[in-house]
Amino acid sequence: QVRLVESGGGLVQTGASLRLSCAASGRTVSSCTMAWFRQAPGMERECVGAISRDNTYYDDSVKGRFTISRDNAKNTVYLQMNNLKPEDTAVYYCAAALGFPDIVTMSVLYDYWGQGTQITVSS
Repeated sequence: QVRLVESGGGLVQTGASLRLSCAASGRTVSSCTMAWFRQAPGMERECVGAISRDNTYYDDSVKGRFTISRDNAKNTVYLQMNNLKPEDTAVYYCAAALGFPDIVTMSVLYDYWGQGTQITVSS
């Protein structure tokens, strides 16, 4: 069993930066793919960034603005978000895909999810 706890969300203005953290407990997640998803009201959950042991993935909408990273010693994954835009407003979820050492972006392939953290970007 893996527990994921996100932190770092909030209300910011356009152009601001935020860093989300996802602390994992229960087992190490260093060898599996971790990802950040987001879901806006009325929209499907989408993967904005994922990190495996050797690779990273970013959705086109966040490339150049968001950076996903991991600290295996702390069993924690981060999402640095710069130049935030109103369209980034959503609930952001951390997720772990234990059976996939390589990048996957489909939400159904992720086994564990955090509780979500709200990010609101005002214009």
